[in-house]
Amino acid sequence: MKKHDIIVIGMGPAGMAVSAMGSAMGLKVLAVEKHKVGGECLNVGCIPSKALLKAAEASNTAMNLQKYGIELDIFAKNKDPMNVVREKISGINNKKFMKVFEKVDLVIGKGEAEFLDSKTILVDGKKYSAKKIYIASGTKPMIPPIPGLKDVPSLTNLNIFETEEIPETMTIIGGGAIGTEMAQAFSRLGSKVNIFHLDDHLIPLGDAEAAQVLEDKFTEEGIGVYNKASIEKVEEKDGRILTYVDGKVFKSDKILVATGRSPVLEPLKLENAGIKYGKKGIIVDQHMRTNVKNIYAIGDCNGKFLFSHAAMHQGMLALMDAVSPVPMGMLKRDRYPVPWSVFTQPEVSQVGLTHEQADAKGIKYEVVKKSYESYGRTVADGHPEGFVKILIGKRGRILGASIVGENASEMIHEWTMAIQYKKTILDIMMMQHSFPTISMMNKMVAEDWMMGKMESPFLKKFIKMLF
Repeated sequence: MKKHDIIVIGMGPAGMAVSAMGSAMGLKVLAVEKHKVGGECLNVGCIPSKALLKAAEASNTAMNLQKYGIELDIFAKNKDPMNVVREKISGINNKKFMKVFEKVDLVIGKGEAEFLDSKTILVDGKKYSAKKIYIASGTKPMIPPIPGLKDVPSLTNLNIFETEEIPETMTIIGGGAIGTEMAQAFSRLGSKVNIFHLDDHLIPLGDAEAAQVLEDKFTEEGIGVYNKASIEKVEEKDGRILTYVDGKVFKSDKILVATGRSPVLEPLKLENAGIKYGKKGIIVDQHMRTNVKNIYAIGDCNGKFLFSHAAMHQGMLALMDAVSPVPMGMLKRDRYPVPWSVFTQPEVSQVGLTHEQADAKGIKYEVVKKSYESYGRTVADGHPEGFVKILIGKRGRILGASIVGENASEMIHEWTMAIQYKKTILDIMMMQHSFPTISMMNKMVAEDWMMGKMESPFLKKFIKMLF
């Protein structure tokens, strides 16, 4: 039986972080992956979806050049955008990408890993042991118990990028990141799309006002958005999918299910190692340690934050914890705010609290908001939709940021840094920003906050006296 310092189960973002860093530290690492390196994110998730969104954006820009004072006689025809996506993913999975894992013992495509005990796993009939084991098994699409749904040919993120043709009509169940991104992508590539979900607004994790901006854009582009929709049943008839919603019937060629994720735990036989878990995933502490001291669960499989960047960060923290001779507070997961973004157009980004979450917790705050349409750069670019909204607590402390609009996914990081290091809205205002970048709006919203403070009659009188 071959022994290692570390065994990593799953080579998605979390597993890749531990494998690359561990081997760079000189540790002997074994990584097990049942499919492909990169996991769902690289192969059937966030990366191929961005490639498809870029193709859709190019098509949309070409068809709307008159917005920029350009008139061309264009006949747009989708040759094969899905094949381009597949070619790009294949190009990423090359020797240069794999070079970072050249010192890692890889067991790829040999089947599932299962625990024999707390230090030993079995893969394809072979036993492997290690001092530390990192579970990074990820999640799989969750199929809701809608009558008939399991009996129709449906799409999930696992197979949607294998679609050969853009369908004329598409039904999407789920209004989160996957559902909204694919709704806009397929709509811009020629599909008539209807999106149904149970929540009050799109992107239910985020700010309701931001969701409304996105919904308005969807409506403008011809996407049907049905909030608080009760789906009664789904069936296939004459080669088409029939979705029954609130007494109405919607017909489509394809149906995409994007209703959340569930952890992949069954094949691991966690009970053999005595590892505790629940419906949301493997139970871990702030350092991603399970109840078995030498075993960590990182990324989506622990159910804490279902984002690729959070998974990579957890992998880094968990490995640092394993090599640390003493407990370190800086390695606790909740010390680090988790931003997230949805890559529609306009983009939606969030870090910290939304005002709905702050209200639910009884936290006192003030809101400062800056509209994209008030800034010359975003108007000149032809993207005036959106806003920057900041929640501010005592002594100017930043509690949360909601951004919807062009480049929101890039702008959110400034607020993430501010929250992480307990900076205030005044610190943002006092930092110079290059003009006319879109991130200048972060400074402008802070300036608006300060200008609001200047409206105090007492303060005006005091300043005049000083002057």
